[in-house]
Amino acid sequence: MKVDFYGIYRRLVGGKTIECNTTPDSTLLDLLNAVTLKFPALRYELFDECGNLFPYIPLFINGRNPRLLELGVNTVIEPRDVLSIFSPISIGRINVEDVNQSLSNDFYE
Repeated sequence: MKVDFYGIYRRLVGGKTIECNTTPDSTLLDLLNAVTLKFPALRYELFDECGNLFPYIPLFINGRNPRLLELGVNTVIEPRDVLSIFSPISIGRINVEDVNQSLSNDFYE
């Protein structure tokens, strides 16, 4: 399976695209775990300390958001699928909660 990286993730994996072997019953979560085993620094960018995928990470299977699919990250993937992983900043997203917290801290100091 092909995995395309965008933004800061390209630097972490050393390129734009990698190929991953999958089994017939591999899920998106299985693939993400396999990729982060190859590139450990990526784990801290994609998953929280409990192993949950950060909700703000934009990723797509064949151009579709897997979070909108019935099984979400447990969706079974096919060897011919393409997973695209974007860094939040590459799509113009910032963490509004962090900004608000920062602003409120500055206000009270």
